[in-house]
Amino acid sequence: MNSVMPSVSRRHFLLTGAAALSASAVPLSRAFAASEENSKPQNAITPDAALQRLMEGNARYVSNILKNKDFSAGRAARAKAQHPIAAILACADSRVAPELVFDQGPGDLFMVRLAGNFVNEDGLASLEYAIKFLSVPLVMVLGHSNCGAVKSALQIIKENTVLPGHLPQLIKSIKPAVKNVKKIDPSAPDLVERATVENVRLNVQRLETAEPIFKRFIQQGKIKVVGAVYDIGTGKIRLIEEARSLS
Repeated sequence: MNSVMPSVSRRHFLLTGAAALSASAVPLSRAFAASEENSKPQNAITPDAALQRLMEGNARYVSNILKNKDFSAGRAARAKAQHPIAAILACADSRVAPELVFDQGPGDLFMVRLAGNFVNEDGLASLEYAIKFLSVPLVMVLGHSNCGAVKSALQIIKENTVLPGHLPQLIKSIKPAVKNVKKIDPSAPDLVERATVENVRLNVQRLETAEPIFKRFIQQGKIKVVGAVYDIGTGKIRLIEEARSLS
């Protein structure tokens, strides 16, 4: 009696174990597949998917239901590499905080900022680095409401004022947008808003035609360049990539 029971127990154990392994084969394969999927960098997505993620984040920001609150999460991974989902050329205005506006965490956005959010040589080189070496799928030129740089450009052109230091170079870069809107209706009450939109549009256009890197990546469908304006009062982002040319 005692000599039979261990044999039965062993057979029962082996059969039960085999059945368990067989039953778990599909879930295990799915787990490995999920692991491989999760190993892909977060920016291995289409330009449209990246834009959707930004706009969904902005909707959360406007509703005050931000999900990015633990900024310590992911520090170890970020120390090894960065995989931003978008590069943003934004104004240096202290009221504009793209990571908050789009509810993104550290490592999600590659930022280039300067007053007036226009493309200069250094900024262009930084954005080229982002798309060529960091594989950023989306580039956004982000203007904002009540922009002081645009206001100053309007005033300088109107009064023909000479500014000190390097400020004339900043105004010079925004003048084309101001002149375009003034040609249409110089007495329009919303010249600042119109010039802000036109400034974004002109700089989107410059990036789209910048050779060799931007133009090639766009032709290959690897990146998309869009323009947007942030309303400081409401927190909302308005896309203007299809804005009609004013020139």
